Amino acid sequence: MYLFNIKLWNFRKFGSVNGIDLNNPNLDLNFTNGLNVLIGENDSGKTGIIDAIKLVLKTHSYDWLKTTHEDFFNDSARIRIELIFKDLFDEEAKNFTEWLGWEEKILENDGATEKVQVPYLRLIYDVSRNLKDYYIFPTDIKAGVDESGYPLTAEAREYLKVTYLKPLRDAKEELIPRKNSRLSQILQGHDAFKGKEETHILVGIFREFNTSVEKYFVGKDKDDQPLPEPNQKGKELKDEIDRFIKAFYSTEKESNFGVVGSNLKNILEKLELSLKDEINPGLGTLNRLFMSSELLHLQKKNWNGIRLGLIEELEAHLHPQAQMKIIESLQQENNIQLILTTHSPNLGSKIKLENLILCNSSSAFPLGLDYTKLAEEDYIFLERFLDVTKANLFFAKGVIMVEGWAEEILLPALAKKLKSQNIISKNLTDSGVSIVNIGNTAFLKYSKIFLRKKEGEVLDIPISVITDVDIPEYEKTPRVDDDGKVIKNTRGKTEYIYEKRESEILIQETTDKKATIISKLKGQKVDVFVAPNWTLEYSILKSTSLGTKFCEVFKKIHPDIDEMDFEKELATKLINKGLNKTEIAYELAQALESTPDLVLDETDAGIKYIIDAIKYVCND
Repeated sequence: MYLFNIKLWNFRKFGSVNGIDLNNPNLDLNFTNGLNVLIGENDSGKTGIIDAIKLVLKTHSYDWLKTTHEDFFNDSARIRIELIFKDLFDEEAKNFTEWLGWEEKILENDGATEKVQVPYLRLIYDVSRNLKDYYIFPTDIKAGVDESGYPLTAEAREYLKVTYLKPLRDAKEELIPRKNSRLSQILQGHDAFKGKEETHILVGIFREFNTSVEKYFVGKDKDDQPLPEPNQKGKELKDEIDRFIKAFYSTEKESNFGVVGSNLKNILEKLELSLKDEINPGLGTLNRLFMSSELLHLQKKNWNGIRLGLIEELEAHLHPQAQMKIIESLQQENNIQLILTTHSPNLGSKIKLENLILCNSSSAFPLGLDYTKLAEEDYIFLERFLDVTKANLFFAKGVIMVEGWAEEILLPALAKKLKSQNIISKNLTDSGVSIVNIGNTAFLKYSKIFLRKKEGEVLDIPISVITDVDIPEYEKTPRVDDDGKVIKNTRGKTEYIYEKRESEILIQETTDKKATIISKLKGQKVDVFVAPNWTLEYSILKSTSLGTKFCEVFKKIHPDIDEMDFEKELATKLINKGLNKTEIAYELAQALESTPDLVLDETDAGIKYIIDAIKYVCND
């Protein structure tokens, strides 16, 4: 069995001022039977989803979990949480017989289909409060197909407890020996110890040890023979204590040394878990050790309950390589379900896209094939090319996608200049915007991550796609003599001439290309901003705001050019792929930040597309 769906009404940020409508939950989220990773910017609801699950199912660590006033959305008087479990095996379903619902499922076998009835389990947690007295009314976990459900027994709830690892966990504290230590709780629930309180071999070993300790303090060995003289100090110590005891109590009284408690629970509370041959391990090592022990709950044999682990901020105290190693391992686990939260782009880039759930604007959006407009082959592509630098798009309030380093270098400087001129109120950093350098023109594959299949469902993250029109304004033709013969230089290489293309044809081609690009990429919150001319550099050259500065930089980076015709020289460099785009972008960015009198005109046709793209994601 696994947790298939969660529905929330008025829980934390998932709420509405219109009250509870059972047909329209404030969150309706499906999970996969395997790894699920909640990602998104801070305060996007990731922890709220985890806490809602914990509140209903409770945890193996016996955390004190109850509804508080902070759990209610604004001034709402009622919270409702529903959880649905599917794929119950017979041995699991028998624990919930009186609460099960049934649904039709189509099975395929050797090309034939068969309709069968399969069970599912719905849990209901519905709690209200009196706003006048500020009192939360007690309630029970219920289950069933009816709206209100029927109370779930304590025995049935035991089969639904989850394993939970809290964020910024103190692994050192959790692993040390002490009364009711977390390690002892984990071990007591394992098959190695469960139900063997008096018969376990450790009990006998421990009692033998305790007897040996007692005998040491009376000066004898295990065979009741006197210990050698150097080992009689323990007896001397006991005799001194006994002298006072007999004086304070009576001559019949004497002390007894031993290890307190010899039952299995006491023994397990004295155990410490560590890594062999590891001296003074750090927090990262201890965190991995603690996770390894907690996940024992999910591997129990002869267990007919849920195997669900909740891990908040998996990356806590872990360096990137350790994060990668752990998530690779968890993705290979079978027969368990995990729901994780993370703020790590390292993990975001390593986890398969279909396992990610993007939290945004009081909602959550699974990124699997059934939910996005990505094709199956797109997932294969993105799994290979969605690296750490691109994965920060999952944690941004807005995203600008660009196709190269030049745009990535130049855009932050342009945004700062726009802010200094009050064209926008916040720069990219203040707006929480990430620039994602696609490195090619595969925008369609990346932008479709944010496009939803479900009618009316929109992921509320503005996405600007900035791209070149890539229609050359010059053409390269061989130089020929009067007889039409190709002219070659002294090294035997063909000489070329570079001529501007016919204006009407160029305009029509550019217009058609822009329309094609926009029609493919634009949709929902994804908008497309296409350069008005050939490339970014060519458009900046034509800019009334930056054209002069561009020519200065162009000449500085390529001193061999003829400054009498910058346009032709730029075209030549572009056609022959000899333009140092990155260095030019760097110098322009420096100029934008260090030249106060350099003013951008937001109506400037050459760079308006870039300004509009920045304004769109900065919500101006």
